[in-house]
Amino acid sequence: MEITKKLSELVYSSHPLEDKRALEMAKLGVIDYLASSFAARDDKGVQKLLKLIEEEGGYHNVPIIGQNKKANFLQGALINGFLGHALDYDDVHSDVRGHPSTVILPALLSLSSCEDVSGERFLSAYVIGVEVMARLGQAIGSDHYIKGWHNTATLGTIAASIACGYLKNVSVETLQKVIGFAATQTGGMRAQFGTETKPLHAGLAARNALQALKLAEIDFGGTQNALDGNSGFFALYGEDPAPSSLFFSRWGEEWKIYSPGLWFKIYPFCSAAHHAADAAVKLSHKNEFRVEDVTSVKISFPKGGDAALVEQNPQTGEQGRFSVEYVVALALHKKALGLESFKNKPIDSSIKAFLPRIERVYRGDVVPSPTAVPKGRFTIVEVEARGDTFTERVDLPKGAPGNGLSFEELHKKLSSALQDEPKTVKIVDEIQQLERSQTMRELLDVL
Repeated sequence: MEITKKLSELVYSSHPLEDKRALEMAKLGVIDYLASSFAARDDKGVQKLLKLIEEEGGYHNVPIIGQNKKANFLQGALINGFLGHALDYDDVHSDVRGHPSTVILPALLSLSSCEDVSGERFLSAYVIGVEVMARLGQAIGSDHYIKGWHNTATLGTIAASIACGYLKNVSVETLQKVIGFAATQTGGMRAQFGTETKPLHAGLAARNALQALKLAEIDFGGTQNALDGNSGFFALYGEDPAPSSLFFSRWGEEWKIYSPGLWFKIYPFCSAAHHAADAAVKLSHKNEFRVEDVTSVKISFPKGGDAALVEQNPQTGEQGRFSVEYVVALALHKKALGLESFKNKPIDSSIKAFLPRIERVYRGDVVPSPTAVPKGRFTIVEVEARGDTFTERVDLPKGAPGNGLSFEELHKKLSSALQDEPKTVKIVDEIQQLERSQTMRELLDVL
């Protein structure tokens, strides 16, 4: 099977906004991405990148979210990708095992700043990007992530490049080359989790996606079969050179952006810790024990369910974004699980002293809930205090598909990030009518 060609043909012939569910979820995804980006506007990493692009110079035409500044085509994608993922507050997709919007949308925003693009085409391209990224995630398998790759970067580069090719309505043959240029630029190591480089992966993927499109448009030499064969993407990054036939099945029947759907976060840390966060918050609210009486805490996962949670003894709030121990300790101490607790500064001494009481356990005897998100996941938090045990289990955390955030809750997330309600209303209004807009200019002007 010629995988690259068939994927390009399916993408080229797609009309995702004919499905109103895809349209509405795409609008929510844009709101959530912007909320996550505005919340990160004062992040130190953003300031470092701004200094870097100022030294580079270039023609500035792409708005940098929340900065009242512009950058060039590639720089804009780099920084806006970083912004969206800087706080780990952005959406997740369980099929991707990563973050789609913070790669796809920055690339599309850069392209829309430099091209005459309608809102309808922009939203359609976004849906296509999520679809491709989710299907790549399913096809590449769990070993790709477990081995150490960061799916947001590796899969996102290809997905965003395809979204951009769709936005420009390039030919099937050109899109095949776009995929090739994107695939040869993929990278990103989970060893960088807990550092500024993790969100940089999203920015690099968005930038490289645009570079792939530009190379194809100038007819630079490259393969049209990058996903195929024993030296293609799936063979190199996965275990099977030919993904299952399910990779293409039911294309367009139910778009991945809503089925299973995007997961919009209520906490600014890794989604793998959200189950434990909800459980620990419930335990703390019941007031059945005093935290000073807690002798031990067990956090139970299915095997591999904590792979992204690479920090067990974090020293800073930034590292704490990837530490279930830190998250649970905060919740049990009734500390807010908000942005302030996850900044790059030393963690509170009382929380640090509590961490050795917490251990991770892996349970093969627990039957996953059929409604669990991600599929097969659960987290059980057990607290021992004065000889008594207090337990909470969560299979479907708040924000995940099936327990998702409403339009009103996402409006509130954006409002909280902006601290400017008139501007929030303006942005939301522009997004709500985007499919009827002949240009992206009105939205771009308020970023």
